[in-house]
Amino acid sequence: MAQTSTSSSKQWETVNRVVYPTKDADLTMPLYAVNWHPAHFDASVFDERDSMLSVDLNAITRSDFNRLVAQGIRPAPEEPHGFKINSRDSITLEPCTHISLCTYFNAFPAGYWRHWTRVKHLRFSARVSGVGTLTLFQSTARGLSTPVKTFTIHTESTESASDSTDTSQVIESILSLKGMLDGGYYWLDARADKNSTLTISHALWQVPTTNRRTAHPGTVSVAITTFNRPSYCLNQLRTIAHEEELRKHLDTIYCTDQGTDLVQEQDGFDEVSKDLGKQLTYIRQGNLGGSGGFSRGMYETVRAQKSDYTLLLDDDAISEPESILRAVQFADYTVRPSLIGGGMFHIDHRTVLHVQGERFDPSSMWMYPSRGAEFNHDFHSEPLSESPSLHSVHFSDFNGWWFCLIPTDTIQNIGLGLPVFIKFDDIEYGLRAKEHGIPTISLPGVAVWHMGWHDKDPARGWEEYFQQRNRWICALLHFPNSAKRSAFRMLYEDAHLGMRLLYSGMHLNHMALHDVLRGPEYLIESLPTKLSEVRKSREGFDDSITYPSPLELPEPTDHFQRDWTPQPARTLTKMGMCAVLKALRSRGSGVQDKTPQTSIPARLSIWPTFHNVNSALVTTPDGDSVAWFRRDSKRYRRNMGQCLILALRLMRQWKRLSHEYQQYGIASMKTWETIFSNDRHQ
Repeated sequence: MAQTSTSSSKQWETVNRVVYPTKDADLTMPLYAVNWHPAHFDASVFDERDSMLSVDLNAITRSDFNRLVAQGIRPAPEEPHGFKINSRDSITLEPCTHISLCTYFNAFPAGYWRHWTRVKHLRFSARVSGVGTLTLFQSTARGLSTPVKTFTIHTESTESASDSTDTSQVIESILSLKGMLDGGYYWLDARADKNSTLTISHALWQVPTTNRRTAHPGTVSVAITTFNRPSYCLNQLRTIAHEEELRKHLDTIYCTDQGTDLVQEQDGFDEVSKDLGKQLTYIRQGNLGGSGGFSRGMYETVRAQKSDYTLLLDDDAISEPESILRAVQFADYTVRPSLIGGGMFHIDHRTVLHVQGERFDPSSMWMYPSRGAEFNHDFHSEPLSESPSLHSVHFSDFNGWWFCLIPTDTIQNIGLGLPVFIKFDDIEYGLRAKEHGIPTISLPGVAVWHMGWHDKDPARGWEEYFQQRNRWICALLHFPNSAKRSAFRMLYEDAHLGMRLLYSGMHLNHMALHDVLRGPEYLIESLPTKLSEVRKSREGFDDSITYPSPLELPEPTDHFQRDWTPQPARTLTKMGMCAVLKALRSRGSGVQDKTPQTSIPARLSIWPTFHNVNSALVTTPDGDSVAWFRRDSKRYRRNMGQCLILALRLMRQWKRLSHEYQQYGIASMKTWETIFSNDRHQ
């Protein structure tokens, strides 16, 4: 993608290529190209004040409600049709076909370029042949669009021309980013004549090189860490190896293998290794978790002093390789050094965007989508043209490390990831960077496909320890005045676990709080061994003992059926508090039950379900086994008492601990050098 061209004495650099899927197109096409149709808009798109108007749902009649629903029903989205993908950068429209490239991967995020860079003008160019029209569109931050340039194409089709004759023509247009500080896109729509095909290839979005912050095009080292997922990791390496334009910007892939089922022992590794050559560095080390694997890649990149950036990339993600190029080149143009993040699509629902940028809420010490965004947006049913909220610039506190580009200078200045094994290392790093004036920009058009979280529940496994421990370490590092609020959240989380009869989770929560009190030195010392200790500590709890089949256990007396109705947030909060008080007063017990009272599917394993339930067969999140949960009211009260003591201790020592964690150099090159030098695999 280092292509440059000169026009009107100005040199332009290609920063976005229009690309198409040559693999899994049936699953991902709506992210690249869609059949054109008129967009539908809510009234608030035209006037934001409309969003301030409330609807009294209690006063609406059933007939009015049904009418409202009927008006909001959209026709089922059509499957993409009428065009053919010729190659990675070429598409042919059949006669009378009208398509739009107002899509996730092919609409140019002009608002982000206007907001974060010095770029004020954009050049579009493409090679076309056949008969038809091409129209460039611009949207505003509201999501409203307008045509800005139309090209009439009338050339001999490449399909009818002789092989030696190139009948195509090049079109280009200079576009302004004026008025796009708050957001907006540029994209291309195309329509073939009723009697001819239309081929579009080599469509490029270019910016002036004079606006580049860096002296030269940036280079990147990729940090991939893997643990016993060798086939996934090998596919990731293979994807990168096959992208010639990406390889021009690539220094090294640091593949850190922390498992026992090794990537280097897989069929095909020798071939990939030979293809990548010196651009692959394979590292073996003990299992230090995701934080240890990613930090190893960061550490090696800093030591090598070759790369401008380090890209943290999950081993089990499926990459759109164009994303890596876009991230690197966008980073070259940002006014100040920035973390460039990518979105995450569900790997099992390929058009559903789980999240694009996140923020961290200090009041709950938890993460949420960037303001104005949402979780799990499906571009198949709600294309970009009909998603006005996605046209505005969204601001992030951090980006998940499934895809996060970090300037190497930033790593040198603020350190590596926290030595916390897993969980919250990406959140903490984004907050740390923000405190040093380094923003996180989650750039649209940059993403990977990754396993979603809907089939995971950390509270049901050993991850609960790391989630809670690291959460409070993050709070100590960045919120030194939140002692009381954090203590309340600790008690809230513990009560929530107990309401679900997850006594192993309560135990891990207490273990986490106790270890936070031990300070940063213990955190580092225990990194290589903590996982095995945590796993062992869960043994013996009813909720941790699983059975492959419910048929191995007595038949439940009943099977749970959801019967609750939606409630306002305040009502739910009151219900939750009342439920906690009731649980503390309860004398209920399922410890001696010979038969489970009910069975509960994993998706309904939330606290309201366990109201008046003393014992239940509960399916595991992966749907492959069950556990027999039993209420133990005495244990619940005892556990809550223990949590209260720990929370009060933390609250009293918060200031001291906060200062201690901040001053220790917990994520420094020196600290990680010590950790790596002590690793038995070195």
